[in-house]
Amino acid sequence: MSKQSRRGLLIILSSPSGAGKSTMARALRDWDPTINFSVSATTRAPRPGEEDGKDYRFVAENDFRQAVAEGEMLEHAHVFGNFYGSPKAPVQDAIDQGQDILFDIDWQGAQQIRNSDLNTHTLSIFLLPPSIIELKRRLESRGQDDAETIAKRMGKSWDEISHWDGYDFVLINDDLDQTEARLKSIITAARLRLSQQPAIKDHVRRLQSEFEELK
Repeated sequence: MSKQSRRGLLIILSSPSGAGKSTMARALRDWDPTINFSVSATTRAPRPGEEDGKDYRFVAENDFRQAVAEGEMLEHAHVFGNFYGSPKAPVQDAIDQGQDILFDIDWQGAQQIRNSDLNTHTLSIFLLPPSIIELKRRLESRGQDDAETIAKRMGKSWDEISHWDGYDFVLINDDLDQTEARLKSIITAARLRLSQQPAIKDHVRRLQSEFEELK
C-alpha cells in the first residue's frame, strides 16, 4: 500500500427522518465530489429506480446474517422489518487510500462504528430539527410515505434524538445554508487532525535529523 498524505475520514451523518441528513449529504457531495457515499447492504426489496450496487447492495437475509456472523459488517441494524449494514472491507480500503466515506445512518450504526477499530478515523455529526412540529411537516411535505409510515417515523424520532450526546458535533438544522456551511467547516478541520496525517511523523523525523546536523 502506498503511503498517503492523509487518511480518509469516516463521516457519520445522523438525524431523525425529516431533519435533513439526506439533503446535507447531497450538499456535501456537491461541495466535494471526492467524498464517497457508503453503499449499504440491505435485505429490503429495491424501490422504483434504485440500482443494485449504486443505491444499495440488495442481498438475501441469510447472506446478510452470515456476513454479520463472520465480522464482515462494520455496522448493521434492523429497521422497519429489514436489515441494513455497511461492509467493512471497502471502507477500510478507502480510508487507507485517503478517500473520505460518508455514512447516512442512524444512532445504532453510529455507535457500532465508534466502537470499532476504525474509531480513530471517525467524525460523527447529528442534525436536530428546529421543532417536532416542523419535523412532522417536512415528512408530510416529502410525499414519499403514507400516513401510517409517517406515524412510525415520528414515533421513532424521539428515540433517535435521545442519542444526540453520543456524537462529536450536534447542529440544529433550522437554516439549510448555515448548516451546510458549518458542516463544511467541521469536515475541513477534521481532515487536519493528527490521526489523519500519517506523513506528519516522517516530517518531524526529518526536522529532527536536520536539527542534529546543525549541532
